[in-house]
Amino acid sequence: MTVAPLLLDTCAAMYIIANGQMRDEAVAAIDAASDHGEPVFISPITAWEVGTLARKGRFRSSYTPQRWFERLMRSPNAALAAMTPELLLASSFLPGDFHNDPADRIIAATAREYGYTVVTRDRALLAYGEAGHIRALAC
Repeated sequence: MTVAPLLLDTCAAMYIIANGQMRDEAVAAIDAASDHGEPVFISPITAWEVGTLARKGRFRSSYTPQRWFERLMRSPNAALAAMTPELLLASSFLPGDFHNDPADRIIAATAREYGYTVVTRDRALLAYGEAGHIRALAC
């Protein structure tokens, strides 16, 4: 299976850190990237999302948000995706019909800009992939 470089959505990252159950195809793609020494990208917006969840009392982890993100970044082949001003501007002008969640828009813009496949359970991102605007892999 050949998949473009992977970008973990926050929900996928949370499943990985919690050793949660993921779909076989997503596990195979992540394992293949690791086997080939390819990076698995994480957006800086994931740190913001985790912090926001913690502030709202919806972050379920034995780690603080900072330690959680540090642990995520120590995962095999984890790499921080670029989040440039140009990327942030591009997230404001995504093609098609996409909702207004800023983190999802940044994830989608990152995938479009760098040709990443988003690993996610997020229905909006999966639908955006089905519409042909990004590559998305359900986890």
